This record gives sequence, structure tokens and C-alpha cells, in this order.
Amino acid sequence: MRWLWIALLLPGPRYAVAQNNSKESIAILELGAAPGRTLNDQAWTFGPTTAVEVTPIEKWLELEAGVTASFGAHSTEWATDLLFKKPWQLSPNVEFMAGLGPEWIHSRESGSTRNSAAGEAVLDFMLWPGRKRKFGWYLEPGFEYSFGRGHERSIGVSAGLLIAIGKR
Repeated sequence: MRWLWIALLLPGPRYAVAQNNSKESIAILELGAAPGRTLNDQAWTFGPTTAVEVTPIEKWLELEAGVTASFGAHSTEWATDLLFKKPWQLSPNVEFMAGLGPEWIHSRESGSTRNSAAGEAVLDFMLWPGRKRKFGWYLEPGFEYSFGRGHERSIGVSAGLLIAIGKR
């Protein structure tokens, strides 16, 4: 476990990002889809996801706030999260981040509604194919642990489009 904290605190390789006199984005909008599976009862879910990511401390901290709707055979779930991520620039076009954070889950199953707090851990891979870094793709596998009744655990992945918003 100690190696994880050391890795999170160390800066990643420093690659020069293609800039052509442009500055970093103010925020990044993520739009995608999120299939998932609960580990307790092996139920599958699927739904849309959206998030906004900002960088308060360059190369050290990124914050992501997001909402995901999950629809299963007999359930609907809305999850809102705030993730604290450590970024690493792997190449001029590829970023990797590891993140942790709290989550609030509102679910409806068989006519009953529940709200619960949860924790979430994710790995985030971002690919920016263009030099201007206006549009890209992301893949974000994750694990979720609910502190509510039943202590539900689930795994999932979200994937989709990245859209850079504004310039600093």
C-alpha cells in the first residue's frame, strides 16, 4: 500500500504538450456510456454518464464531478460523484489518472427508494488525437462500494467523448 501513496505523490514523465501558442483548457466535458455489474447479485446495468473535469493544481490534482444514470432489469440508479485524481502525462496525446472519491447514490428498486453514500476508485485513460486537444476519447474502469444497506459492490467502465472547454 505504501508504494501506491509514493506513486500518487511522484510527478509523471514531463512531455511537452503540443501547444502551437494555445493554453490549457479551463475544463473538460466527458460524455459517454457506462455499463456496470454488481458483484453482490451479478446484475447488469447500463446508462449515460456525464462529467466535468478541472485542474486546480497542474500535474498534481484534477477534480471530476459527474452524474451517471444506470438502468437495470428492475432498478434505476442515479449516482453523483466527486473524484480526486492524480494525473500522469504518458505522451503528448495520452494521459493516465488514478482517482478516489465520495459518491451519492439514489436508487429505486421494486417500488422502494433508497439513498446511500459510497466510495469510488477509478483509473482514467484519455486519448487526444488532435494537436489542438479540442476533442478526445476516454476509458474509465472503476470500482464502487456502497455504505448503505447490503454494502453493494460493483464494477463498471465508462467510455466516451472528451470536449475541451475554453482556454486559460
